Amino acid sequence: MENKNIVWHQHKVDKQVRSEAMQQRPLVIWFTGLSGSGKSTLANLLEQKLVERSHYTYLLDGDNIRHGLCGDLGFSSKDRVENIRRISEVAKLFVDAGMIVLTAFISPFRADRDYCRNLLQAGEFVEIFVDTPLEECEKRDPKGLYQKARQGDIKDFTGIDSPYEQPENPEIHLKYDGSSAEQAVEQLYTQLVAKGYIK
Repeated sequence: MENKNIVWHQHKVDKQVRSEAMQQRPLVIWFTGLSGSGKSTLANLLEQKLVERSHYTYLLDGDNIRHGLCGDLGFSSKDRVENIRRISEVAKLFVDAGMIVLTAFISPFRADRDYCRNLLQAGEFVEIFVDTPLEECEKRDPKGLYQKARQGDIKDFTGIDSPYEQPENPEIHLKYDGSSAEQAVEQLYTQLVAKGYIK
């Protein structure tokens, strides 16, 4: 509920001033896909590439966020919605700071991803669908989560007993089922530049 006694304070140094100082276009690069699809790996490699080219970035990773900002949340549908809401608000602040923020979250529900998109101005949200087949994700299963979900030890696991709603019109649809992570990131970076998101 909005408090009428709280008013947004407009500062002299705004997003445009900050982004001009950094000489970059602030935006959110939102990686979404199943657990084990490669989101974190690709986001990490992309951030390295951006930093090497003197961009100012920050990477918000699903597991890392659960250690602090969202450490009080579980994995029910309600908590997942709240998890993405908090991430979206933080991402918006990074964009206001003039940064390129990368996020790596399963974020299974379209409405939650659209929540972040709608917080930002047109062109500031880049949805990247890391399209890795479920079979490949299960084969990788770096944390053993799919096995636990199949055994019933984990409930409401995305792709097993909880749905994943694929993006309908992502800015970038990255099919990632066998190529090396480095090749995939080169392809991704090329598309980001070609579409004008990265200079």
